[in-house]
Amino acid sequence: MLVEVRELSKHYGGVAAVEGVSIAFSGGTVVALAGDNGAGKSTLVKMICGAVMPTSGDIRIDGKVVHLKSAADARAQGIEMVYQDLALCPDLTAAENMYLGREPLLWRIGRLGVIDRKSLTRGAEEHFAQLSSSPPAREPVRKLSGGQRQVVAISRAAFWARRLVIFDEPTAALGVVQRARTLELIRQVADQGLAVVVISHSVEDIFKVADRITVMRQGRVVADAPTAELTDARVRSLMGGSI
Repeated sequence: MLVEVRELSKHYGGVAAVEGVSIAFSGGTVVALAGDNGAGKSTLVKMICGAVMPTSGDIRIDGKVVHLKSAADARAQGIEMVYQDLALCPDLTAAENMYLGREPLLWRIGRLGVIDRKSLTRGAEEHFAQLSSSPPAREPVRKLSGGQRQVVAISRAAFWARRLVIFDEPTAALGVVQRARTLELIRQVADQGLAVVVISHSVEDIFKVADRITVMRQGRVVADAPTAELTDARVRSLMGGSI
């Protein structure tokens, strides 16, 4: 298992946002986290991404307990997240967004350096091609379509991740064609050997992309099974509380 959580809990006073969750995420596998608002999905992934500290339990990477105190800690461990709002800088090019904060340099003296823009653009174009995508690397993100922006965000995460990529509602507000393309890209990320987690309210999309479905309700895992062993109706009933 690349990344694993064991008995992970997060309490806010007397309220348990997440309670005793244990899940393992393996390379090449897409795990869907399903659940209604307030089920604990977002809090769980925030702990994995270092944005929230657990009250108890462990996060393990390659079998070793790690303490992720910030998003930088998680990124250093090879964990990346694609946010629902994509977290792109509209005035920077697609290539610049790919390398944001991690730009290749021609030289550095202390905190000063000169960005190697040729390497930056070439690297972005090569990775876009690996994901069978071709957004214009030199174009500002604000000029790209919604689907192209999605490609940039997904490519950036896949480029830097070494273990796990988390997608937060990746198909929200997308049209039919863009939604299908996004699901294809998520599958390609897993095919690179990375573990993938998808948070989604769309049960239809979950069944199209996930190898395994984990259903959460009121902070707990109420089902965790291969997708082939579940049905749309079963997942919806678990999410709603009818077990």
